[in-house]
Amino acid sequence: MSPNRKATELLQSKTNIQNWGARRASRKRKFKTTSKHVNDYIVLDFETTGFRAGADRIIQIGALKFINHERVEVLNTFINPERHIPLTITRLTGITNEMVEWAPTIEQKIYELIEFIGEFPIIAHNASFDMGFLYALDNIQGIQIPEYTVIDTVPLARKTITETPNHKLGTLAKYLQLEHDAHDAIGDCLATAAIYQYCTAQ
Repeated sequence: MSPNRKATELLQSKTNIQNWGARRASRKRKFKTTSKHVNDYIVLDFETTGFRAGADRIIQIGALKFINHERVEVLNTFINPERHIPLTITRLTGITNEMVEWAPTIEQKIYELIEFIGEFPIIAHNASFDMGFLYALDNIQGIQIPEYTVIDTVPLARKTITETPNHKLGTLAKYLQLEHDAHDAIGDCLATAAIYQYCTAQ
């Protein structure tokens, strides 16, 4: 099987694996979900070494801060997972072991992320996956993750966009004719923000 075909099959199966990992990781859920429309928010996305929160590790943090739907600040950093990044993940994300070798660890960057989020609600696509990885850090080495309010764009899009065969991020980005750098944390954040703004404007 060619590398491209393997990567394609991984992309097709990623959402199902993410959903399983997210359900597993969010059994002790600390965050609150809401469907309330907000004007000020953080859009968050992680790239990871795999799909099992608590077992796999974050390799990229992407976060965008919006005030009145205008992007005002960006947090984008690679993270050293202190373990090998599988080749399948490199094919999916483009992130290599060499790219994260000298990057900070998540323990070194988590407080910067917490400060960046502040009191804002978090918006994410398939939010329980990203929240699973975030809250997997809670109580490790004294880390305390606040109880955030989270808006998931998947159910929002399901209510608003009925013409697509599914509500994966890539499918929705194509439907909205977005320039989408898929499986890059900032690229996914930009697409998620555009989807949220589209859905709340309808």
